[in-house]
Amino acid sequence: MSERHYEVLHAEGGVPIKAWTRGVPLEDAAVKQLMNVARLPFIHRWVAAMPDVHWGIGATVGSVIPTVGAIVPAAVGVDIGCGMMAVRTTLAAGDLPDSLASVRAAIETAVPHGRTPRGRDKGSWGNPPARVAEAWARLKPGFDAIVARNPSIKNSNHLTHLGTLGTGNHFIEVCLDESDRVWFMLHSGSRGVGNRIGTYFIERARQDMQRLSVNLPDRDLAYFPEGTEHFDEYVEAVHWAQTFALTNRRLMMDAIIAAVGGVHGIPPFTAEAEVVNCHHNYVAREEHYGKDVFVTRKGAVRAREGDLGIIPGSMGTRSYIVRGRGNPESFHSCSHGAGRAMSRTEAKRRFSVADHERATAGVECRKDAEVIDETPGAYKPIDAVMEAQRDLVEVLHTLRQVVCVKG
Repeated sequence: MSERHYEVLHAEGGVPIKAWTRGVPLEDAAVKQLMNVARLPFIHRWVAAMPDVHWGIGATVGSVIPTVGAIVPAAVGVDIGCGMMAVRTTLAAGDLPDSLASVRAAIETAVPHGRTPRGRDKGSWGNPPARVAEAWARLKPGFDAIVARNPSIKNSNHLTHLGTLGTGNHFIEVCLDESDRVWFMLHSGSRGVGNRIGTYFIERARQDMQRLSVNLPDRDLAYFPEGTEHFDEYVEAVHWAQTFALTNRRLMMDAIIAAVGGVHGIPPFTAEAEVVNCHHNYVAREEHYGKDVFVTRKGAVRAREGDLGIIPGSMGTRSYIVRGRGNPESFHSCSHGAGRAMSRTEAKRRFSVADHERATAGVECRKDAEVIDETPGAYKPIDAVMEAQRDLVEVLHTLRQVVCVKG
C-alpha cells in the first residue's frame, strides 16, 4: 500500500505508535496510555491504535498490543471475549410489523438483560433453560480445572449468566441493510465469570510485579512473563472465558431468532449461515513479521485478508459488516466500533432525554434518562472512524437499526 493512512507517535524510551486516527478526535489521556504501553520492554515492533481509540483502564480501548514473552491481563480487561455476532435472515423490511414494540418486547422477554434500579442483577437466569444447561455442561470441565488451581474464581455467575446480555454498552439490534434485508446483531461477552477471571488475574499480576520489584509506568500494566506458573494459568483461563463468550453469543442469537419468529404477523423465516461471531477484547497467539507473538486486541477486531467483522456505530447511527484487507501494519486489525467521545458522566451531564429522543428517532428503543450515557452523541462519528481505516477493511453491508435492546 503506497499511501500511509496512519500517524506515527513516538514514546520516549519506547517503540513507535501507529495511529489510524486521521480525522478522528484523539484525547490526551489516550495518548499517554498508548505511550505507557509502548515503553514496556516486550512490545513487538510497535503498538497500533485504531480510529475508535479512547482512554481505558491500563491500556486504551481501541489498541492492538503485540507482545513477546509476556501478557498484560489489564490490557485484555475484565470483559474477556466481549465481541459481536450478526446473522442475515430471509426476512425483508416489509415482513416486520408496523409497530416494532412487539418485536422489542419479544426479544427482551427471551434474553435476560439489565439491572434493577437498586443494582440487583436481573439479567440472569433464575432457572436456566435446558439448552443453556447443556451448553454449560460442555464448558464446565474446563472451568473446574481452572478453579482447582484458583479456588476464589469458583463463586462467579457462570451458568446463570450464560445466554444473557449484560448491561452498559451491550445490546441486541434488529437492522436493515442496503437491500432492506433484516439482520439480527448483538454485542456481549463472558459476563460475570469473565469479569471474575479478569479481576483475579489482574490483581495477581500486580502482586507478582510488587514481589519482583518491577517498576511500571502504570500499575495496571502489570504482566505475566511467559513460562511462569501464573502465565500458564492465565492463558488457560482467558481462553476458556473467550470460549464462554462465543457460546454466550450463540445462545442469545438462537433465542432471538426463536423469539422474533413467534411475533404475530411475521412470516416464517430462516437465518442464513452465520456471518460472524468475533471477539474484540481478547488475546491470541499469532505470527507477525516472522515472529510468534501474543496479540492483545482491546477494543479491536481481527481483520486478516478475508476475515469478516462487525463495526457497530451507536443507537442512532449506521453499523457495518466488513471484510479485512490483511494490513500487516495494524497487525491485521480494525476498530471494534465508533468509540466513546466522552465519559458516561459527561454524556449524562451534556445530553437530555429530549436530545436522546431526537438522536434515536425511528428506532424502537429505550428513551429514558438511564440510557443517556449510551446516546449517539456520546460516541465518535462512525463515518469518520470508517474513513480513517479504509486501508484496514472494506465494507460489505451497511446496516441501520430499527430495534435496539440495551442492557
